[in-house]
Amino acid sequence: MASTEITETATAKNRTTSDDLAGLEAGLDALDAVQTHRTPVREVLVKKILPPVIAVGLVLAVWQILVSAHVTQESKLPSPSAVWDGLSAMWLKGTLLEVIWTSVSRGLLGFLLALAIGTPLGLLVARVKFVRAAIGPILQGLQSLPSVAWVPPAVIWLGLNDSMMFAVILLGAVPSIANGLVAGHDQIPPLFLRAGRTLGATGLKGTWHVVMPAALPGYLAGLKQGWAFSWRSLMAAEIIASSPDLGLGLGQLLENGRNNIDMPGVFLAIILILLVGIAIDLIIFSPLERWVLRSRGLLVKS
Repeated sequence: MASTEITETATAKNRTTSDDLAGLEAGLDALDAVQTHRTPVREVLVKKILPPVIAVGLVLAVWQILVSAHVTQESKLPSPSAVWDGLSAMWLKGTLLEVIWTSVSRGLLGFLLALAIGTPLGLLVARVKFVRAAIGPILQGLQSLPSVAWVPPAVIWLGLNDSMMFAVILLGAVPSIANGLVAGHDQIPPLFLRAGRTLGATGLKGTWHVVMPAALPGYLAGLKQGWAFSWRSLMAAEIIASSPDLGLGLGQLLENGRNNIDMPGVFLAIILILLVGIAIDLIIFSPLERWVLRSRGLLVKS
């Protein structure tokens, strides 16, 4: 009789232990499985599209109120309708897209060149102590140097041509990309690097399979900052260095508005420069950032 009770007790304990283990495994599986689902259209409209639309509407309303209240002369603060008329005129002439593409193509090509130079440079600085000690402080200093400072020497060295534009972009963007990769490398847990070496991931293989994926968040931050520097450097170069051979870009459009005392043209150029910067971030960097977060299980909705 006693042996039967002992057996039943042991069986109950084993069943309880099995249930606990099953529950623990289910919990771990739930943690590992990233819950993804398609966001409803209404939720996208309310949470992502409506807020910026409201913000833009408020800015336009305040702008129009200031113009209607005659806070300053119309020659200094044009109305939104005057800026819209300038935009419509450029569209009808067929010059709007041409002006935008002139600057965007230069900016993207310059950024790709900066990416090709800044990435290996960042890896070299991050991985080689002597190189970091030698040029690490220089990269930090170059990153804090205003890009516009490179325009005069670039014009003297290279003349008024696209090479000068690309040189200014590279000098502004390469330090940001390299420093971003160095910062990402410094945040890699040493255990990752040791595990990679143990598994045979050394040299270029270790860089590709261990270092770059682990440093990706910092590297992505450097890329975003590098694009910002590329775009600002290009605008500074187009404003200062004007030549018919360079074509009409957004920076030159802004400078032409200033020279002609055309404030609607000035505001139009500023708005277009701002819109291009926002569009590049939304089209390229925001999806890339979401992909990085989702691949690390930090973004549970898609």
